[in-house]
Order: sequence, then structure tokens, then C-alpha cells
Amino acid sequence: MYEGKTSTLFRKYAVPQMIGLLFNSVYLIVDGIFIGNRLGRDSMAAAAISVPFIEILLSIAMAVASGAGIMISNYLGRQERKAANQIFNVATWVLGGISILIVLFGNIFLHPLANLLGSTPQIHKEAVKYLWYIITFSPFLLFSFLLGGLARNDGRPKLAMFALAFGSISNIVLDYVFMYPLNMGISGAALATALGPIFSVLILLPHFLRKKGDLHFTKVQVYKRTIHQIFVFGFPSFIMEFTIGIITFIYNFAIIKYGYGEIGLAAYLVIGYLMLIILTIFLGMAEGLQPVFSYFTGTGETKKNRDMLSFATKIFLGIGVISYIIIVFFSRDFFSLFTPGDIELISFAEEKSLLYFSGFFLAGFNILMISFWQSTQVTRWAMSVSLMRSLVVPPILIFLLPIIFGNESIWICHSLGEAITACVAFSMLIAANRKRKIKDIRVSKHYNG
Repeated sequence: MYEGKTSTLFRKYAVPQMIGLLFNSVYLIVDGIFIGNRLGRDSMAAAAISVPFIEILLSIAMAVASGAGIMISNYLGRQERKAANQIFNVATWVLGGISILIVLFGNIFLHPLANLLGSTPQIHKEAVKYLWYIITFSPFLLFSFLLGGLARNDGRPKLAMFALAFGSISNIVLDYVFMYPLNMGISGAALATALGPIFSVLILLPHFLRKKGDLHFTKVQVYKRTIHQIFVFGFPSFIMEFTIGIITFIYNFAIIKYGYGEIGLAAYLVIGYLMLIILTIFLGMAEGLQPVFSYFTGTGETKKNRDMLSFATKIFLGIGVISYIIIVFFSRDFFSLFTPGDIELISFAEEKSLLYFSGFFLAGFNILMISFWQSTQVTRWAMSVSLMRSLVVPPILIFLLPIIFGNESIWICHSLGEAITACVAFSMLIAANRKRKIKDIRVSKHYNG
């Protein structure tokens, strides 16, 4: 299952997950295209309100999926299949309980939640409509990511890719049907987004119900210690995915505070779609490598882990540089997909995106290091880097830079935060390598002397 060259394993695990997640991100972007072309700028701003909440949902699913996945791959590396299956079943029970709470409390506090996410009086009615569908159908979104992640850990990365891709394609079809022939407005866009993950879940379920791998549904006792371990191992993934939501949340408020208004929110929505594509490529590849890193940790093959990390670092940095070059030359064409007639919005988004993405080539390195340290159970380091690039550095920069350099500086804060975090992560990696080499020298002297 994990045999072959480093490049082969990368293609087998990292690439399918990246493609699957990329398709999954497409349905959010397609929503924006349909909403922008059919309903206009204010409706786009209303949909933007739900983006941080969707990212929070994804971060919860990723936390449980990656935490359980790390434990499962580690157990499978040690040939402990029964223990691996127990973790799978505990994870499904945990996420099921979380899903019920989200639907219940999300609907009770629907209007306050919309206000908290940055809704303005002008867009509140549409924002609440969109958010209601996302909350009510959230269990399917959560389980599409959990089952996809655990199918990947069970040696079925292509199945996970297909399930996510099919859900995304179905959303594109439903977007058109609900918004054009049926003329359902923003409710149609939200319903299409909500229904897509249902198809993903239906595709993934037979793998586990028919016991096609090591993981399947069975009765299991749920212990607090196991739940705690899942969340400890998965917390860096939670923060890594949560970064998108929290950054969007902070920027939405900063945009209103510094006077950019509805055009700023709409522009940041389409910039956010571009950000989502880039980060999804990095997140998908990093998540795809998690079973590989965890499995080799379980088998004790640390050299294979280091070889994979070195190979992946070059790929991640290369993709980051290419992405920024594409943004410089083609971002205007991308933004024109959403509101082709709104030249003011397109020009605004193009101008700000050049600053916003200037340091994103380093985001991939940060995400890779988080995944590597998390998968090899160096959780403290993974968590430190996750927190730095989300809850620590960007908010501080967004608060301080406008005071020193003016309002325009908010658009570079995200990239600058990634650059600062990358410097810290690289220093940690150098320190770890130095420590390992010293240990190897000592061991060599012990056996030779």
C-alpha cells in the first residue's frame, strides 16, 4: 500500500486528494459566478457572510478526520487493524454528535450568527437565507470530508477524490437548474451548495458498509481518552483549515471598518475564491501525504519520511511561485467571471489581489510543515505554526499596519503573516535537523567506540 518511489507515493496520495479538494472548492466558486451574474454585487456580499462559517465546518471535519487518520495509519503501520477500526467508529460517533449540535444551535441563533459574521442591514435578509441552508445540511458536508479522509487512510485515495469531485459537479448542475429555470435566487445557490455533499457521502458509504477495507462500521465503546487523542492530533488541522475562515472573518470586519463597504466585501469574496483555489491545492496535497507520513512513523522508517518531505517541499514552493505569476497576468480574467459588467469591482479586486497574494508561495511550505509535524506526532510544533499563521500574526498585522502605513496596508497582511511564519517554521526545521544529526553522531560513536 505504501511501497514505491517517493515520487510514486506523492502521485498516488497527494495528487488525488488535491484534485478532490479542488473540485470541492469549485462549488463555492461556481456559486459566486452564478450569484454574481444572476443577482449582482449585494447578493455576492450576502453569500460572502457564510464563507467563514463554511470554513469553520470544514475545519471541524478536518480535525476529526486527520486526528483519527493519524492514529489509524499509525496502527495500520504496526498491523493493529482492530485498533484502527475502533478509532474509525469513535470518529464517526463524535462527528455525528457535533453535527446535531451545529444544526440545533445554528438554527436557534441564526440571525445573531449572521450579524456576528459581518452581515449589514442592506444584505441581512439574503445572508440569513443562504446561511440557513448551510447550517441545516451541514452534517452531510462534515461527513463527506470525514469519510473521504478515512477512505484515503484505508488505501482508497481515488475513491475519496471521485466522491468529492462528483459532489462538486452535481452542485454546478444544480446551481444552474435552481437559479435559472427555477429562478430560486440566492436560496437556489445555497440549496445547490448544501446538496452537493450528499452525493459524496452516498458514494463513500458502500466502502465502509461492505467492509471493502480495514475500516467498517461496528459497535464500539467511546472513551474520553480516545476522543481527546483524536482532537489533540487533529487540532493543527483544525487551525490550518480554520485559518481560511478566521482570516476571512477578520478581513470582512477590517474592510467595513476602513471604509471599503459593499464593494470591498464583494471584491474580497472573489479574492477569497482565488485564495481558496491556491490554499486548497496546498491543503489537498498536505492532507494526501498525511497517511504516508503517519504510516512510516508507525513502521519507524524515518528516512522515507525525510525523503518525502524534501521532495514535497520543492513541489509546494514551485507551485506557489507559479500561482503568483498566473495571478499577475490572469487575475482580471478570473474576476471577470463573476461580474463581467462591473468594471469598478473587477479593477478593485485585481489591484488588491497583487498585494494580497504576494507572499502566498510560502503558504504551501507552512501547510506542508504543519502536516508533516502533525502526522509524525510532533503536535506541539505543528500547533505552533498553525496558530502563528492564523490567530496570532495576521490579526496583529491587520490591527497595526493600517495605523502605521494607512488603510491600503490591510491587503498585504495575510501574505506578510505567511512570510513571518515561514521564517519561524524554517528555523524550527533547521533546529530539528541539527538535533537529529548530533544524535546520529553520538549513536555512531557509541557503536564504534
